[in-house]
Amino acid sequence: MFEDTYKTIAAAATGSYSEKRSKFLAYAFPVKTEEEVKKHLAELQKQYYDARHHCYAYILGPHKEAYRLNDNGEPSGTAGRPIHGQLLSKDLTDTLVVVVRYFGGIKLGVSGLQNAYKVAAKAALDAATIVEKTIEEQYDVVFDYVQMNSVMQLMKDPGVTILSQQSDLNCTIRFSVRLREADRIVAALKKVAVSVTAATF
Repeated sequence: MFEDTYKTIAAAATGSYSEKRSKFLAYAFPVKTEEEVKKHLAELQKQYYDARHHCYAYILGPHKEAYRLNDNGEPSGTAGRPIHGQLLSKDLTDTLVVVVRYFGGIKLGVSGLQNAYKVAAKAALDAATIVEKTIEEQYDVVFDYVQMNSVMQLMKDPGVTILSQQSDLNCTIRFSVRLREADRIVAALKKVAVSVTAATF
């Protein structure tokens, strides 16, 4: 059976770490898009405008298709990579972690920085509630009124969620279905409906 679940965080969470008077404030956010990532970054940069660094990493997509790490002026590999490492260690996606650093006047060195960003990111993720979600696909099914009963029987499947419904000359239902159930449901619908197509947005 192929994997059709993924882990993310349920809500925003925070953590912090201090080392040699440097303060590391960590924020974890559930995100779906790069636009959401930019919004959270902009808000933190505005809130902590006087901080020296806003370092971050994120992973997006149920199959972890997109990711990015940013050291934001720290030595290469000392901030974004350890933050990203914490996301990987908890097997998370659709998650952004930002660590805001206030410099305390004492340099921490490469290993010190790596440890500080790792511990701060871990603190925020440890404070978050991790949830498992299923990968869903969306389809539009078009059918005649006389096919209503047959279609609605299939819509009662526990893996199916009706998202919208409209009745004109033809009836249309947009639904989401758990990935591993999609082929079975679509094949069954094709036998009783006018058409079944992947939803376009």
